[in-house]
Amino acid sequence: MAALSPRLKQATGVLAVRGEGVHLYDDRGRAYLDFTSGIGVTSTGHCHPHVVRAAQEQTAALVHGQYTTVLHRPLLTLTERLGEVLPEGLDSLFYANSGSEAVEAAVRLARHATGRQNVVVFQGSFHGRTMGAAAMTTSSTKFRAGTGPMMPGVAVAPFPAAFRYGWTQEQAADFALEELDHLLATVSAPSDTAAFVVEPVLGEGGYVPADARFLTGLRERADRHGILLVLDEVQTGVGRTGRFWGHQHFAPEDGRTLPDVLITAKGLASGFPLSAIAAPEELMARARPGSQGGTYGGNAVACAAAVATLEVVEREGLVENAAVQGERLLAGLREVAAVHPAVADVRGLGLMCASEFTDADGRPAPETAAWVRQQAEERGLLLLTCGAYGNVVRMIPPLVVTGEQVDRALEVWAEAVAAATVPSKD
Repeated sequence: MAALSPRLKQATGVLAVRGEGVHLYDDRGRAYLDFTSGIGVTSTGHCHPHVVRAAQEQTAALVHGQYTTVLHRPLLTLTERLGEVLPEGLDSLFYANSGSEAVEAAVRLARHATGRQNVVVFQGSFHGRTMGAAAMTTSSTKFRAGTGPMMPGVAVAPFPAAFRYGWTQEQAADFALEELDHLLATVSAPSDTAAFVVEPVLGEGGYVPADARFLTGLRERADRHGILLVLDEVQTGVGRTGRFWGHQHFAPEDGRTLPDVLITAKGLASGFPLSAIAAPEELMARARPGSQGGTYGGNAVACAAAVATLEVVEREGLVENAAVQGERLLAGLREVAAVHPAVADVRGLGLMCASEFTDADGRPAPETAAWVRQQAEERGLLLLTCGAYGNVVRMIPPLVVTGEQVDRALEVWAEAVAAATVPSKD
């Protein structure tokens, strides 16, 4: 009898049989507030009627129109709709299935376009599990241990993680940029460097936002050295952070477009597998013939679901809702942290929030984070951990979450933290 791989470890004990909005239902009919969203994927909630209808209708018409063989209308419509929300100048798109695929396609494009080999990534990044993407991932050794040799040409620079260093955000940004300059002088010469690849908010690395000082500094150095700036918005895109694209929180004051290449996936199609990279047409044209393609990329049903997702995001004001509810969620998390010293930091943007747990000596406390997550699950709230040490609990509810649902989640969270930690004596 066949079984799932023993290395596929489920974060929760839930056997999901149905989803609706912000809720998942198990095989006993119990409802859970799903603040995981399939790791940030179900942006419009589980089984949004408009998305379901679009997918059903497309399934009945055309499931697979392989997009380097034939064109299909959902592909063209999606491209038009993304053109309305992409940063100015990013007017050419290539579709794949996963974030990892899109990351590797972006690296391939950068190498072709510049004629250079190396890419610089940033400490704590997660860019995927495939061999090339894993070589660029430093959020945890578990994604790359035992699989070497890794893809060559990857250099790692610091990310401005202020809490980790115990500095102000400005100090952390200055340090990260100074170390990047040192890396360009000692490890990867600018003339050998094709791209900087960075997440606006570290995902698996602990939900650590970047800042305008750091990303503007990357843009300035990219311009100075002819390096491409690639923004990995696999998790931060499509409204997750309270802006349509996460990097828009940190846009240069002079109005320049921050990325040369933008990568999106996860919330783009509300649970259907779809990813894309966007770049200026002139840049995209520098990819070598045959370097872009794939059997399932731009699948007709996934594209139809993505079009419907973008329609829901616009009609229901989900970007704005993510900003409002994200502020509500962060404020509540900080209230809990104020009375529980085990919660050492609360951070995030929009509906991408995290609480970091440490012990009395300030060391990472993954056991505490895991126990709090388990206590929340028992009370009907599904959460995930992240961070290099697994000591960060993240909250990623669907963008349709209401204030009432946020408040209910915070009630459960406060109970779970209280059950698993010692409160402050103050």
